[in-house]
Amino acid sequence: MRVAPIFMLLLGGCAVLPQGVPDGSRATLALLETSDLHAAVLGYDYYKLAADPTYGLERTATLIAQARSEFPDNLLIDNGDTLQGNALADYQAGAGVLPCSEPLAIHKAMNALHFDAGTVGNHDFDYGLPFLMRAAGQGCAGAAFPLVLANVHSRSTGKPLFRPYIIADKRVHATGPDGREVPATVKVGIVGLTTPVINQWNRKALDGQAVAEGIVETARKVIPQMRAEGADIIVAVSHGGLDDAAYSPEMENGSWHLAQVPGIDAMLTGHAHQVFPNASGTAPAYRLPGVDRVKGTVFGVPAVMAGQWGKQLGVIGLALKREQGRWVVDRGRTVAQVRSVTAQTAPDPAIAALVRNEHAAAMRYVQAPLGRTDYRMATYFADIGDVSAIEPVNQAQTAFLAAHVKTNLPQYAGLPVLSMSAPFKSGMAGPGDYTDVKAGSLALNNAADLYLYPNALHGVKITGSQLRAWLEKAAERFNTIDPARKDEQELVNEAFAGYNFDMVTDSRLQYRIDVTQPPGHRIKGLAYQGRLVADEMPFIVATNSYRASGGGNFPGLDGSKTIFASPDASRDVLIAYIRHAQALNRAANGSARSWRFQPVHASGPVVIHSAPGMLQVARDAGLGNVRELRPDDGKGYAVYAVDLAVD
Repeated sequence: MRVAPIFMLLLGGCAVLPQGVPDGSRATLALLETSDLHAAVLGYDYYKLAADPTYGLERTATLIAQARSEFPDNLLIDNGDTLQGNALADYQAGAGVLPCSEPLAIHKAMNALHFDAGTVGNHDFDYGLPFLMRAAGQGCAGAAFPLVLANVHSRSTGKPLFRPYIIADKRVHATGPDGREVPATVKVGIVGLTTPVINQWNRKALDGQAVAEGIVETARKVIPQMRAEGADIIVAVSHGGLDDAAYSPEMENGSWHLAQVPGIDAMLTGHAHQVFPNASGTAPAYRLPGVDRVKGTVFGVPAVMAGQWGKQLGVIGLALKREQGRWVVDRGRTVAQVRSVTAQTAPDPAIAALVRNEHAAAMRYVQAPLGRTDYRMATYFADIGDVSAIEPVNQAQTAFLAAHVKTNLPQYAGLPVLSMSAPFKSGMAGPGDYTDVKAGSLALNNAADLYLYPNALHGVKITGSQLRAWLEKAAERFNTIDPARKDEQELVNEAFAGYNFDMVTDSRLQYRIDVTQPPGHRIKGLAYQGRLVADEMPFIVATNSYRASGGGNFPGLDGSKTIFASPDASRDVLIAYIRHAQALNRAANGSARSWRFQPVHASGPVVIHSAPGMLQVARDAGLGNVRELRPDDGKGYAVYAVDLAVD
């Protein structure tokens, strides 16, 4: 695999370092970050076939223009997870229609916005290495800006797949000690690092050709090299969030540890889809030692995380001062902030014009017919038992895996086959971020709404005790409820992602979740076909490649239990299932609840937050224990009370 060399970037005009920039001179260099764009060029929901003005690079472009006007000296950098994430991306990656002379739609827009650099996120590997390298511009039109990634290398050559870093000669408007403008150049080193869990999650995509190293070890190795090559300032672009768990070279979110590596002047983070700094943020990452959620620093290092889908733009106004003949960061004057798309943020019309043809083609692609449904499939109340959008996925996976076992794995033919799936869209990105497939005709966009990610289907062989541990981990989705409390209690633990709330939807398996118990002790009455599940009872479970390979840190799931790694994407399995069935109905395809809450008589309200005006969806799903308490919680969600005493 060809490896691009490290090189010096010349930005902002003449690259000759001006002589005689006096000590005491000052300048400001703005670092502008996008993160986790997930191919959202436009504010358009291809699953709902509707415009959404809350996101999209077409609106981030307006924030970028405003920031550039405010900070003439700037660098625009992307944090990764850029290529995958919506139906437009799936169409361009999977339909075989992209000519080599054309960059991806997302890169068309980014090239037009003159990005200066970017790194590679875990989801950028989802479509395979050949597609990623092509998108990066190796052999075909692609990103017109350098992609840097230091901690992923070729197994065969040991060389990095991408440039580990660049050193950009950036012209800035400096002010000398006497107040006069001084022409100056700052050498800015930009190093890219991605979450090493791609070794597990993207094992199939890496295909034995590449391997990721720990980000801390890599940073300790390359930062001295960058300094030796003349970098004044070093910017770490880390596709990973903040976690103070004991460091491991395989850890998913290692940026908290990375900030402690000497020599990093600023950090652009991502992957966790969070906003940082965030004065009102309640996520555990904001409360870690060394993290200042107001100032936007991690162990004193200025840092930002720009959310997802172009909803935010991270801005670090990096204050620079000249000391002993080189530029250094003045942390006391540096300001980190995140600017958000609002209802008043107009889209840049030039972006939509650039991708008009790609958008139209994706629209045609997602409306290809599959079948029909007589009921609404939604995840608004999946946290409290609505399985309408989850059971079809589990049914498709169970049928596919059971057929494969019967034909190709006769040694397991007598074992029960179950399936686990989760509500992939559960409001994390806002009150519109739910799966919602209306009754009527079903098309590709609906299947993509039901199964969001391009995972492959895997089958794992586990024991009854491991099944229980899996369900216990999933039950961490809930906070521990104190029945004696009379004030409101939040049922859902928002720090535990909805896409990790795995559940079985099969009448053969039954269990209860006791939310009054601490995590790890909540699963009660786990039974298969009416008999309690013994610890050694064997099961085969259909799941996705992400989970089977360790995604979400579920106990025992590290790839070693996999007995079948299908080449088929889970979404394609679902599409084939719908095409074969033709007609889905609630009784047969959307009502098999394997789990219920252990009845709890709470003294005060137990509440969840979901999209407003959706109470009838709960009623249609047979949930009579929920009522709307308040129509607006101030963030666009409604507050619903759940009576846990009612089964």
